[in-house]
Amino acid sequence: MKAQMKTEDMNETVTIDPSTIERVKWIRDQEGYGEEIKLRIAIVGGGCSGFKYAMGLTDEILDDDIVFDEAVIIDTDSLGMLKGSTVAYKDHMTGAQFVIDNPNVQSGCGCGSSFTVKEDAEG
Repeated sequence: MKAQMKTEDMNETVTIDPSTIERVKWIRDQEGYGEEIKLRIAIVGGGCSGFKYAMGLTDEILDDDIVFDEAVIIDTDSLGMLKGSTVAYKDHMTGAQFVIDNPNVQSGCGCGSSFTVKEDAEG
């Protein structure tokens, strides 16, 4: 495990909405997980537009990870493409999910599962 860094140490800003933190805590409680379980958010290659979000629960913190609010992990490669983003948990009539409002997205594919990023945002 590495030392946890604050976002200002990276001069990158990702806002973790309180709804995200509360949902991660709720999942921990429901599943009997300890505080070591966090939500990992990454941007990976894939989909018809080039990039997609990958999210999952983990207790593994890698050397290039940044931990936000003791609940969310983002690797430094993804952080550049997430600069200025807000991560929130939304619960609607049609479903509930973690949502990323990312100002670096240039366009998305028709099905909504992948996206392209602005050239200056790519790591």
